[in-house]
Amino acid sequence: MCAIAGEIRPNGGVPCERAHEMQDELRRRGPDQSGIYMSDSAVLVHTRLCVVDIEKGRQPMRCTHGGERYVIVYNGELYNTAEIRDELIARGCEFTGHSDTEVVLNAYAVFGSECVYKFNGIFAFAIWDEKKRRLFFARDRIGVKPFFYTVEDGSFIFASEIKGIFAATGKQPEIDAQGVMEIMLIGPGRTPGYGVFRGIEELKPACCGFFDENGLRLHEYWSLQDREHTESFEETAEHVRFLVTDSIRRQLVSDVPIGTFLSGGLDSSLISSVASRVMKEEGKTLKTFTVNYKDNDRYFRATKFQPGSDSQFVGQMVDYLGCESHVVEIDTPELVDALFEAVEARDLPGMADVDSSLLLFCREIKKHVTVALSGECADEIFGGYPWYRDPTVREKEGFPWAQSTNYRAGFIRGEFTSLIAPNKYVQDKYNATVQSTSKLKDLSPLESRMKEMVNLNHRWFMQTLLDDKVIEENREQINTLCISALCFPRQ
Repeated sequence: MCAIAGEIRPNGGVPCERAHEMQDELRRRGPDQSGIYMSDSAVLVHTRLCVVDIEKGRQPMRCTHGGERYVIVYNGELYNTAEIRDELIARGCEFTGHSDTEVVLNAYAVFGSECVYKFNGIFAFAIWDEKKRRLFFARDRIGVKPFFYTVEDGSFIFASEIKGIFAATGKQPEIDAQGVMEIMLIGPGRTPGYGVFRGIEELKPACCGFFDENGLRLHEYWSLQDREHTESFEETAEHVRFLVTDSIRRQLVSDVPIGTFLSGGLDSSLISSVASRVMKEEGKTLKTFTVNYKDNDRYFRATKFQPGSDSQFVGQMVDYLGCESHVVEIDTPELVDALFEAVEARDLPGMADVDSSLLLFCREIKKHVTVALSGECADEIFGGYPWYRDPTVREKEGFPWAQSTNYRAGFIRGEFTSLIAPNKYVQDKYNATVQSTSKLKDLSPLESRMKEMVNLNHRWFMQTLLDDKVIEENREQINTLCISALCFPRQ
C-alpha cells in the first residue's frame, strides 16, 4: 500500500510548491519512503509502504527505452511479476532490482498502453512520458486501488485520496444536490466514477487513459463478459481450486512479515489454510488475527447476512493450522471514539462501526505484520449473500441490499429533493446496471437474474467493500490484499 499523486500541465507552469502539501496529506498511506519528481510540465508524488525490494523499489522511478524517458508512481501488487519480467528481458530490458514497479514501468515502455492486458494484480499508477509530454494512467480490473482526479484550467490533478487533490488545488470541498443524493441514498457506496465532491471524479475500475495537450481520453480495457460454460462439474471444481490456491499463493510474495485474517468463516479459513501450508514449506509459522467484540455472545442476533457466529470455529482452525494466533477484543466505546478517525481516513461517510472496527483491528495487526490477507469480496464471487439464494430477495426490483430509499429520502431537505427525485435517482442507476449486464441468449429467467445479480454486486456492493479497504490501508499502514484477484485472467 502506497500513495500516488501528481499534477500535469503539458504546456508548462506546474506550481511545484503544491507537491509537498499533497505528499504530507498522503504520508499515512506510505510511512517508509517518499519521493517527488518535478519538471515544468509534471509533478509526481509518492509515499511508500515497503513490501517488496525495499531499497531498489524507491519511487518516483525512471527508465529509458528507445531514446525516451519515462517516470512512474505506482501503488499496487503485481502477481505475475516474474512472468512479465522474463518476457521483457527476452526483449532486451535490463533490471536493477526485483520490484513489480520496475516491471510495470518497463512493460509500458515496451508495450505502451497495451501493457494493462498483461497485468494480473491490483494497482493504480501514472507514467509520465518526458518526450511526448503525456501522462498514461491506469487502475486495476476490480478497482482495489483508488485513483481520484480533477481537470481544471488545463491541469490534470490526481491522487490516491480525495484530500490529496484538495491539497493541490487549495480549494475547500463542496457538495451539490447530486453529492447529497450520493451520501444519503447510495451511501456507503458511490456511483462508479463519481467522487461525490464537486469537481472530483474517480477513474473507474478497469479503465486507463491519457492526458496531454489534447486533453483527457479514457478507455475501459476490461469488463465482465458472459460466456458458455463447457466444463464438467469435476473440471469446474478443479479449475476453481486452482484459481483460489493460485491467487492466494501469488499474494504471499513479500519481503516483510505477512499474516491472515481469521474469523472462523469459510473464506478466511480457506485462505489461512493455504497460506499456512505455503509458509510451512518455507519453514515459517503463519500469524493469524481474529477480532472479537466485548459481550458479542450476549448480544449477537442472527440475520440473513450472518445466520450464525463464526467465532466458535476459530479455535478449531487455530488447532488445525498450528498457527500463531492473535485475538483483538474491541469494546463499544472504542468503536464510537474511532468513528471520526475512520471517516477522515475514507474521506467520506462510510460503514460506521464497520469502518472504525477495521481501523482499530488493523492498528493491532500492524504491531505484528505489514501484509495481511483477508477473504473480502469472496461472497460477491461465490454467491454468499441472501440475494443470491433467497428468491423473495432476489426477484425484488432495485438494489437488493438497499430497499429503504423512501426512508432515507425522509432525511433530505426539500431544496434538494426538488432538484433531484430520490426514487428516480436510485432506480435509474439500478436500471442502467441491469441493462449493461452481459448475458448469453436463451437463458432461463433464473440464470438471467443471477447474471444481473453478479453484475450489480461487481459494480456496486463489491466497490463499497473495497472502499472499506481504505480504512485498513490508510491509518494503520497495513497492506491488505483480497481474494478478488480471482477475477483476474489466468496467466
